[in-house]
Amino acid sequence: MRRLAQRDPEFGSPYWAHYWSGGLVLARYLLDRPESVAGRQVLDLGAGSGIVGIAAAKAGATKVCATDIDPYAILATELNARLNNVMIEAMPADLTKGEPPDVDLICVGDLFYEAALAESVIAFLDRCLAHGVAILIGDPWRTYLPKSRLRLLAEYAVSDFGEDAARTQSAGVFAFE
Repeated sequence: MRRLAQRDPEFGSPYWAHYWSGGLVLARYLLDRPESVAGRQVLDLGAGSGIVGIAAAKAGATKVCATDIDPYAILATELNARLNNVMIEAMPADLTKGEPPDVDLICVGDLFYEAALAESVIAFLDRCLAHGVAILIGDPWRTYLPKSRLRLLAEYAVSDFGEDAARTQSAGVFAFE
C-alpha cells in the first residue's frame, strides 16, 4: 500500500484495507442467516474491501453488486471476491446522489461515521425504501447512526477499525425502516 500511495497522489487513506466492525457484523449476520439474501439481488453500498458482498454471495444471493467511491476499494473488492471464489460486480460510484438501483436488498456496513455522509446515505436509503428495497445496516452505534429509524436484528461483540483486536465492543445489525 505504501508503494501505491507513493505512485498515486490521489491514493488517500486506505480505509478499505482494514475491517470495520459494521461490515464484520453484517457479513456474519448474512452467513448465519442465508435466508436474508438467498435468491435476492444485493447491493453492498460503500463496499470497502468487499466483505459484506462476499458474505452475501456465499450465502446465496443471485447477484451481488458492490460500490465504493474509492477506485482502490473496488480493486480490493474484486481481488477479495476472486480469492473467495464468488462473483461480484464491483464499480466505483457514489449511488447516494441517484435513483434507487434495481436490487432487492441494500447492505450498508459502517457508513454513519460523519454527519454529511450519514445525511446523504439516509436520504438515499429513504428513496430506496420508497421503491420497496429492503435495507440492512451493520454499525457499532456510531454517532450519526439513525437509531430512531432502526430495528435491531442481532448484536455481536467485535473489535473495530484501528482498535486493539483483543478489545471488543458491541455492534448491531439493523433493519432500516
